[in-house]
Amino acid sequence: MNKSKIKIAILGAGISGLAAAYWLQKDGWDITLLEAEREPGGSMISRREEGFLIDYGPNSGLDTTPLIAQMAAELGLTGEIVYASAIGNKRYILKNQRLHALPTNPLAFIMTDLFSFRAKLRLLFEPFVGKSPDGYYQSVAQFVERRLGREFLDYAINPFVAGVFAGRPEDLSVKSAFPKLYRLEEVYGGLIKGFIKGAKERNKRAETSKQSARMFSFRNGMQAFPRAIAARPGIRFQYECKAEKVIRRRDRFAVQYSRQGKTEEIEADIVLAAIPAYGAAAVFAEMDPQLAGHLKEVYYPPVKMLYLGYRKAAIRQPLDGFGFLIPEKEKKTFLGAIWSSTIFPERSRDDMAAFTLFVGGARSPERFEGDPLLLNQAVSAEFQEIMGINEKPVFTQEKMWPRAIPQYTIGYVAHERYFETFEGDHPGIFLSGNYRGGISVGDCIKNSEAVYLKIKDFIETELR
Repeated sequence: MNKSKIKIAILGAGISGLAAAYWLQKDGWDITLLEAEREPGGSMISRREEGFLIDYGPNSGLDTTPLIAQMAAELGLTGEIVYASAIGNKRYILKNQRLHALPTNPLAFIMTDLFSFRAKLRLLFEPFVGKSPDGYYQSVAQFVERRLGREFLDYAINPFVAGVFAGRPEDLSVKSAFPKLYRLEEVYGGLIKGFIKGAKERNKRAETSKQSARMFSFRNGMQAFPRAIAARPGIRFQYECKAEKVIRRRDRFAVQYSRQGKTEEIEADIVLAAIPAYGAAAVFAEMDPQLAGHLKEVYYPPVKMLYLGYRKAAIRQPLDGFGFLIPEKEKKTFLGAIWSSTIFPERSRDDMAAFTLFVGGARSPERFEGDPLLLNQAVSAEFQEIMGINEKPVFTQEKMWPRAIPQYTIGYVAHERYFETFEGDHPGIFLSGNYRGGISVGDCIKNSEAVYLKIKDFIETELR
């Protein structure tokens, strides 16, 4: 097979598109990657400013798959990987204006005052709760309240969902958003039994659960990963090229894109769209209006990242954890805070501490209807009160993500099934990105390999 004759176009240089390009490039395929921005990485944006290292998108990843270490080694990044400080294993939940460490073992759970005695007793009955109806149409909130009780939902799962999805457990499908959690009930009959028995399964797959996986980043921030992929030879990158439309032309595809106000075009045998759902909706609207409808319905709530740097001497709260999450019942103006320089100490000077706060999300998109400066002041004031900080930040940065994280809402399975239908009806087109198969960095890398294998199989069976 003459590999140079088969043209592959990849839309989007986020981690999903880049990782897929990485696997394909190793096989020697002819790849052109179109990216609307000036640099690779998508939401992975890292900058050094005034002694601080800022990640404007993902702050870290979880080492849940051996593919991460494999890619890092092959990219020459092994020595650049940094793992979170052990102190970052402690995570706090805000309750009644106090930070409570989330218990991580049975004794800590018994001793904590985060949950009432009644809530602790309720947890003991979890192994005896029966299975539920179809999880695709059951919310995370319904699932958790039925199995673990209301208090656990309010003060553990509600803030956790806000921290992962910037979402609300009442809106998300448990089977689409947290398939492994639902599977514990489906396969093992319960969560506690599943956590114990499921560990053997993960060992066979050489995978690590997200609960026990090590958190990692890179010395120069998360964007070091996509930059290293983009630096490899064999992939033609075309930046500031926004994909506008894909049309079938005889036995190939024409990808039309805009660059510097002009419309240009490339032809390809295979198109991998690894752009957000709302972008893919526009690209495929003419080819399949029904697909465009499904893609448009994927909700991405607005999220603001607020990065604050303070003198350590001004902070009374011990910096001995990952950060804290805020339950919706606490009625604060932000979702939580990551103690960035505690997790990865080289994120600031020794006398400084850096924090990453998140505002808005599906819980409170209305936060952005007013004056952004007043919102920042309100968030900073609340954060300083919680942390016992008696002075203003010495460094501030922010990033507004108008459409941040795709929400796997109740009934999301209808979208997932149609994405598969579309690919079946249009051989040679593949859809990828964090709106399919999980939103985490690890999920995107695992899915990129799966997409690569699908493309490879298509080439071997259809194009040879």
